[in-house]
Amino acid sequence: MDAETMVMSLILLMLFFPFCTSVDTLTPDQTIKDGQSLISNKNNFALGFFSPGNSSYRYLGIWFVKVANQTIVWVANRNDPIIDSSGVLSINPYGNLVLYDSSNRLLWSTNVSVQGTTSSVAQLQDSGNLVLVRGNNEKVIWQSFDHPTDTLLPGMRLGLNRITGLDRFLTSWKSQDDPGTGNYFYRMNPIGSPQVGLYKGSTLYWRSSPWPWPTSSSAATSSSSLKHYFVNNEDEVAYTYFFDDAYIISRVVLHNSGLLQLLMWNDGDLQWKESWSAPKYRCDNYRHCGAYGKCGPESASFNSFECTCLPGYVPKSAKNWYHRDGSDGCVRKQLGLSMCGNGEGFVKVELLRGPDSYNAVWMDMSMSSSECEQACLRNCSCTAFVSINIDGKGTRCLAWYGELNDISESSYERWDLNVRVDATELATYTRKSNGFLGHKRQLAITIISLMVTLFLVCLIAYICLLNKRKTSPSKKEEEEENKRTVKRKLHNQSLFFTGTMGYFEGNELEENSRHPDLLIFDLSCIVAATDNFSPINKLGQGGFGSVFKGQLSNGQQVAVKRLSNSSGQGMEEFKNEVMLIAKLQHRNLVKLFGCCIQGEEKMLIYEYMPNKSLDFFIFGLGTMDKR
Repeated sequence: MDAETMVMSLILLMLFFPFCTSVDTLTPDQTIKDGQSLISNKNNFALGFFSPGNSSYRYLGIWFVKVANQTIVWVANRNDPIIDSSGVLSINPYGNLVLYDSSNRLLWSTNVSVQGTTSSVAQLQDSGNLVLVRGNNEKVIWQSFDHPTDTLLPGMRLGLNRITGLDRFLTSWKSQDDPGTGNYFYRMNPIGSPQVGLYKGSTLYWRSSPWPWPTSSSAATSSSSLKHYFVNNEDEVAYTYFFDDAYIISRVVLHNSGLLQLLMWNDGDLQWKESWSAPKYRCDNYRHCGAYGKCGPESASFNSFECTCLPGYVPKSAKNWYHRDGSDGCVRKQLGLSMCGNGEGFVKVELLRGPDSYNAVWMDMSMSSSECEQACLRNCSCTAFVSINIDGKGTRCLAWYGELNDISESSYERWDLNVRVDATELATYTRKSNGFLGHKRQLAITIISLMVTLFLVCLIAYICLLNKRKTSPSKKEEEEENKRTVKRKLHNQSLFFTGTMGYFEGNELEENSRHPDLLIFDLSCIVAATDNFSPINKLGQGGFGSVFKGQLSNGQQVAVKRLSNSSGQGMEEFKNEVMLIAKLQHRNLVKLFGCCIQGEEKMLIYEYMPNKSLDFFIFGLGTMDKR
């Protein structure tokens, strides 16, 4: 190989090498220009220059390598774009990362104080975190995870460092084409019991439940679990999330529309899939039902009003409430009555997302629910409390002082909130609770009574069956009876009689089933006795039909049970019932005078009881059949 060829090969190698390198580290003697990049060790993330959407401006940022569509997770110079491709990233003599353009204008810097003369090194980690470390002891002096833009990655902490004052929060892009700082923020509120919220400017429009949160939840895939890590101590209040499956690619992003989403990458269709988002329902909107109002359920139909007041409270504006606007909230029913030392107590409201906790205070660890209640009662400003177990470490008491805001039903958080009410309201809820228990007790008694009655009926039927078998006819008599039965089925099912009263004819009932004292009434007789079933004579009504008071031509008062066509009882069943009741006549039972069967009409004629039935005096209420 001649000298000219060697020189050309070296020149080509020098030109080609910066574009092909996949190193994850930037040293003081190196630079990254537009078109070059750092690649993390496992090829998870890349650091380089990009243009968002339809913009021609250039930005320094970090994105996923294994995602088909370039997805930016962090931007350095988000508010100072480069107008061309002249950007250069390097480490200056003071050990800071710096970004310049062709005009030698400083667009971005890590801007940390590096003590000593030891040089710094920048490294892009597989978590997506760009770190700046000191050369000898590799102490991290700056990291991109402490300065997020619109994206939260697994392992990235969101919250406040109480010692340094560093506040890590998300801010939306201005638009899809502009990664500049937008109008929406997602940040931790450390006041009271910590909670994170979504803000438009300084206005809160959605918040999470107060700490503690559930430690895990179902993710979009059944093969993994999403977990939260929360720390709240004198040094820091922050949280992060991660998946058990390290191969899951995920991100939490705050869109320029104000929507917060947990997204997971699907390799099958090469798309981001939503696993969770907020706000999603009407009840997610902050103070949707105002102070002391409760919103629910989470998926409430748009045809129903989702707001109700907490126990002891009524709508502040009945007019607005009627027009389905609950933003004014609720006020106490007894405004002039003090709720301090006047026999007040608590009513439990279950399965809620905890109220806004800016005015909440945690009490001592290992405080039981009853101790928590007494502590709240001793303070006149305490309006509610919850007793909750924190990670199996003991039960603690969280108490609210002042207004209760932004309460909604939840199938996920499942907080049980004990709301303070006055003595009158407490007595009302106590009666309701006792009434509910009494109703359950009465229901149990009714079920037992029905079971006993059913048993007795079955026992009587069994005894009758045994008696019938003992007196069964011979085979020849049985054949004759079968012939008579066929004739009876072909005969008109109605019973016809001559005169006002009579006895069953042999061709209508079994010879051995007749009862000598059972009268058969003609329909015209019953019509005349009840004044054509006049509503004035109606005594009651049940599932079988109606009961009418009547007076026969001989002056005898009777009660006529008129079976409705919808009762489900056929002719044969009715005849069997008539004969069974006739055989069970007893001086302590209401007397059955007879029956009437004509056409579709089936009626039982009982003795009339002017002083009502025994159940009226036992249970204190009348029966439907007042015979």
